[in-house]
Amino acid sequence: MAVAGLALTAVVVLALLVGVHRYLWCRFVGDTTAEGSALRRTGTAAAYLLPLLSVGALVSGRTGAPFWLQRALAWPGYLWLAALLYLTLALLVGEVVRPILRRALARRAREPHRAYGTSATEAPQMQAATVGAGISAATVPDASDASTATGASAATTTGTATSASDAAAADTSAADTLLAVAPAAHGPAAPTRRLFVARAVGGAAAVAGLGTVGYGTYGVLRGPRVKRITVPLAKLPRSAHGFRIAVVSDIHLGPILGRAHTRRIVDTINRTQPDLVAVVGDLVDGTVADLGPAAEPLALLSARHGSYFVTGNHEYYSGAAQWVDHVKELGLHPLENDRVEIGGFDLAGVNDIAGESEGQGPDFDRALGDRDRARAAVLLAHQPVVIHDAVAHGVDLQLSGHTHGGQLWPGNFVAELANPTVAGLDRYGDTQLYVSLGAGAWGPPVRVGAPSDITVVELASRQA
Repeated sequence: MAVAGLALTAVVVLALLVGVHRYLWCRFVGDTTAEGSALRRTGTAAAYLLPLLSVGALVSGRTGAPFWLQRALAWPGYLWLAALLYLTLALLVGEVVRPILRRALARRAREPHRAYGTSATEAPQMQAATVGAGISAATVPDASDASTATGASAATTTGTATSASDAAAADTSAADTLLAVAPAAHGPAAPTRRLFVARAVGGAAAVAGLGTVGYGTYGVLRGPRVKRITVPLAKLPRSAHGFRIAVVSDIHLGPILGRAHTRRIVDTINRTQPDLVAVVGDLVDGTVADLGPAAEPLALLSARHGSYFVTGNHEYYSGAAQWVDHVKELGLHPLENDRVEIGGFDLAGVNDIAGESEGQGPDFDRALGDRDRARAAVLLAHQPVVIHDAVAHGVDLQLSGHTHGGQLWPGNFVAELANPTVAGLDRYGDTQLYVSLGAGAWGPPVRVGAPSDITVVELASRQA
């Protein structure tokens, strides 16, 4: 049953992707280029090649492909997925604009001496050109529909007696007939109104969609910005008032984001001079063999009480045990369902729920079961969905990531369906939950509406 469900989902997703690519081809290529032209052949080839690159980028890491191949596929393949989303959204907006623009052009064509930019001095010359071609000048001013241009021209050229219905057809075709005939005296043929609108809307959609992807990519490659919040904890002693935790999640080192990305993050964290660094899961998308060098700058993290790490779901796709050992070598302290006492509070960490498939899931009793509940407790847990376990174990503050804030708008609405809190600070009973937007990006190195961040959480004592 489960296999059948997965197969059905795969078929639906595949059909959707095929349909969306067909729609983009129609609007960007089929409606705007001539059949058999070089532009159409290029656009058609891209419509086949780009989705294949995206599939290759998605599966290459999971199938153990050589890392150089993963990197070669990742940039074009993942960026196309982001472009596909925003080009489609831009075209859907264009569907609203398209009929409005066509009606506006039709009204303009009916205005005397203004059909498609003709001036008062040009109009008599263009009427003469149409008469010379066998078209009645009386039919020129009132045109609206390109589809009947050829028929109207033929009817008027042969001099066939025109009935009332024929006159109406000629009347609706005249503007596009004018476009076809006038260039004989004034230069190359101008595009029909339908072609002009298709190119205008398609061009605007391309600029908007690709511009959005470009800006979102710049935001990721620039590195995360620092966000600061203050969280009061009722049980925090005065001695721990002002304790600062630099929270970073979802770094996602991989075939796109590498050593330079890690170094930017480390430098940003160190400039905040935190008391403690919390790396809250999803550090990597790949093996230690491929990404170990990219993670090495983490050894330069500087904090008075050290740096701590908990696993995220992506660690379990990448060899979690090997990564736990590697971050130890870099000087971080993994909290695998464990707890340490820091100053005036307990710092606990649990494994990600994805570890349950390996018998290494979260164990709240082991991490929090025997502690003194008179002390404040801060919990590191990658996914916000474990908040109810945190509440049951008397946690004062849970620090999480995982959601990316949706990463690509409108993905935040999807993320809301699967997470109790998508971003920011929230409260559940006596427990507060803070969810970071994350410092990297999964898949496309693009963020729209959810900029990457590192959050400095300052703990406040109510006794201060």
